[in-house]
Amino acid sequence: MTQPVSPPRDSSTAKVPTAEPPAWRGLLARADVRTLSLLGVLAALIVVGGVTKPDEFLDTRNLQLVLTQASVVGVVTVGMTFVIVSGGIDLSVGAIVALASVWATTVATQEYGFAGILFTAIVVGVGCGLVNGVLIAYGSMVPFIATLAMLASARGLALQITDGKTQIVTVPSVLDLGERDAYVLGIPPLVMVFAVVTAIGWLVLNRTTFGRRTVAVGGNPEAARLAGIDVRRQRLYLYLLSGLCCGIAAFLLIVLSGSGQNTNGNLYELDAIAAAIIGGTLLTGGRGTITGSVLGVLIFFTITNIFALNNLQSDVQQIAKGAIIVAAVLVQRRTASTT
Repeated sequence: MTQPVSPPRDSSTAKVPTAEPPAWRGLLARADVRTLSLLGVLAALIVVGGVTKPDEFLDTRNLQLVLTQASVVGVVTVGMTFVIVSGGIDLSVGAIVALASVWATTVATQEYGFAGILFTAIVVGVGCGLVNGVLIAYGSMVPFIATLAMLASARGLALQITDGKTQIVTVPSVLDLGERDAYVLGIPPLVMVFAVVTAIGWLVLNRTTFGRRTVAVGGNPEAARLAGIDVRRQRLYLYLLSGLCCGIAAFLLIVLSGSGQNTNGNLYELDAIAAAIIGGTLLTGGRGTITGSVLGVLIFFTITNIFALNNLQSDVQQIAKGAIIVAAVLVQRRTASTT
């Protein structure tokens, strides 16, 4: 009786043991190349500032000043990042900051002290965001047009409230937040607020259903609708969030300047949009990072500080910012074409 002959093994299907890749390769694979690049640019700027003006730039007071000034625009940028990720745009953030700051510093408002100023700034910001959201989400207006109209209206109302005059804050508890005695371990309170807003924004965008819905709406609104997402309500919430960030930024600006002016927040919308783009947020929506946007803000304000310390003209500074924006957009296009 013949024994059955086993079929020959197919060497092509045999499993070949493979060595496990080193851990450092996994870390590099997960690393955000864009974030690392931004950190590299920021580090290079710090080196430039330290070489050109070592005593002034590396001084603790100067670094605190850079972070404090960046905090106001940074909070606005967090809200702007959410809006752009959803495929929208908000040109009214600077005007909303101005309106919230002057409304919160009127004589009548200051009679209610710290709480009254903070509450008014936030309510005005959220109220403007509500108007934007309703017009865009339920009025089917193009975000560019709706927020442009809000920009003009908010600026006009801010001018009407102040009559072109600066409103001085007289509430000691608000002014004390801007003093060095209020610093905690050398960190200004405004910077701590910025850090908290950034952390919350990162968690919401990356770890919550709200963040996933925001990305889905920006990537493909129709697909998001078919998946059961209420696209209109989501867009309303996003402009409310942007308005909330503007209200918080207005209060920080009041603390920083000790006043309310109709010129506050000038060009904040451009700074916030530019910082978001540099950070990797696509203008077409569907992708963006809070970390990248914050690094974009820090890069801009570091450049501004270096130019100021070296007595360079502001027009050169604007040219440098424009070149950075163009370079960031070109990198985005190249990245998109290769994926």
